[in-house]
Amino acid sequence: MKTLHEIRGFSPAIRLLLVNQLGVNTGFYLLIPYLATHLGEDLGMSAAVVGIVLGVRNLSQQGLFLIGGSAADRLGARGVIIAGCAVRTVGFALFALGDGLAVLLAASVLSGLAGALFNPAVRAYLAQEAGERKAEAFALFNVFATTGALIGPLLGSVLLLFDFRASALTAAGIFAVLTVAQALVLPARAVPKSTGGVLADWREVVGNRAFLAFSLAMVGMFTLENQLYLLLPDGARRATGWDGAAGLVFLVGTLANLALQMRLTRALKDRGHQAISFGLALMGLAFLPPMLVSGASPEVWHAVPVLVGVLFLYVGVMVAQPFVMELIPGFGRPELTGTYFGIFYMVSGIAAAVGNTVVGWAMDTGDQQGASWLPWACCLVFGLVSATGVTWLRRLSALPERPAPVEAAV
Repeated sequence: MKTLHEIRGFSPAIRLLLVNQLGVNTGFYLLIPYLATHLGEDLGMSAAVVGIVLGVRNLSQQGLFLIGGSAADRLGARGVIIAGCAVRTVGFALFALGDGLAVLLAASVLSGLAGALFNPAVRAYLAQEAGERKAEAFALFNVFATTGALIGPLLGSVLLLFDFRASALTAAGIFAVLTVAQALVLPARAVPKSTGGVLADWREVVGNRAFLAFSLAMVGMFTLENQLYLLLPDGARRATGWDGAAGLVFLVGTLANLALQMRLTRALKDRGHQAISFGLALMGLAFLPPMLVSGASPEVWHAVPVLVGVLFLYVGVMVAQPFVMELIPGFGRPELTGTYFGIFYMVSGIAAAVGNTVVGWAMDTGDQQGASWLPWACCLVFGLVSATGVTWLRRLSALPERPAPVEAAV
């Protein structure tokens, strides 16, 4: 009930963006997790070609975040959000309608470009609209995003009983509805006049050493979050000998998020900087319980330490992420909020890609050398190093001051 009260305390624009994020993640996760299987098994493509198609999508998104952020600042976040959803509608429809490599590559580029457009734009709009209640707004944003990430794969698995095209067209339909809804309902906001060129904006943000250091420190958060789709599902399957155990990872996390996110954010609202460090450390420590049963013979009860680790990881994200999002606009001018979010996601996304490569190498090496604990240890180190980095920046007074807490909607 408190969460519903919290939602009602925000403007209609923020409520629409929350529903938008639910739809974005539902549409994304009902398609993307099954894309590799479709390309390899249904279309008969080689593993190398599948890797190229998936890599192009990821590279398009990570590499163009900067463009999306600058566009939000220069053109207005509303128009960029709408454009991003419209572009993803086209991209996902192409996945359904095209079998040729050229069409699939175009679909990958468009779907990646779409994410690069609306991800920083949505966060910039949310940060500006929420005012001093950014942490609470981003906490709710996380609740809706996590719920969509659970609904999407479940809906996708049902649609795959028909065929992949049903999933792709449904995903495209969701983004088409979101495009129309935002065009009709999302209010336009005045865009401040720019005093310089786009390159000057980029130089200003890149020249902010404290911001770049903070973005790099977040490599732990992004790398460890991605293990919800790589290491933890694999660990759950290996620990129990049951393929269905991977689904429990998302179920436990979503239920925990719905129950705890707003409670944690409200409880920690006066300790945002410390909360980031604590959350990152907890995310790293989350990989200790699964490490205890790695390499052991499969047993049903081995699901317990893995799911304990999942719970700790989700709690760490819930503790840190709203305050991370709250902090980013404070590093620079309000007119560059979108650019800051764009560069933050570009830098941390590239760093996280390197981190994921390390985890993947550790998984392969662990299998070959009989060191099943290795990838879990790597994740532990990532979390603790990131927590130490943020703590160091806080002690140097390099982090922006947080806004005074607001009690109105609590």
